[in-house]
Amino acid sequence: MRNDRKTSTLKRVRRVSYLLDNAIPIPGTGYRIGLDPIIGLLPGGGDVLGTIISSYIVVEAARLGVSRSTLVEMVLNILLETVSGSIPVLGDLVDAAWKANVKNVELLEKELNVSSPPQKSDWLFLVLLLAGLAVVLLVAVGISFAIVAWVFTTITS
Repeated sequence: MRNDRKTSTLKRVRRVSYLLDNAIPIPGTGYRIGLDPIIGLLPGGGDVLGTIISSYIVVEAARLGVSRSTLVEMVLNILLETVSGSIPVLGDLVDAAWKANVKNVELLEKELNVSSPPQKSDWLFLVLLLAGLAVVLLVAVGISFAIVAWVFTTITS
């Protein structure tokens, strides 16, 4: 991959990561949050949207030729955020603290700074990895809806 294309890809994924994890300063503290925990407040759909946007960084990492082990680590970061996001309120706090997208960009940059040449993208592996992420996401959303239904039934009974 040409260096200017790699540079523009890195700029894009850094921007996405910043927006999702660090765009909003919390007044009176040195801490920042992003749009990801705010999007996550939308029941069910917020976690889905956040996971889809976070997956973009993984797809771009694969296009840049990062190793399978790095792609797996990146998806595990997203999975932790996604699964915890299915827990009302607590999940949003974990989302604000874990910052999977920042971690994933750091993994990407760390691997690209290694002097070994990038690997050929293994698209089947990436598709299977993201399919696994989608299955876990659907289970997490199902759990979220089950919790909401249980709370609603308990309150209205």
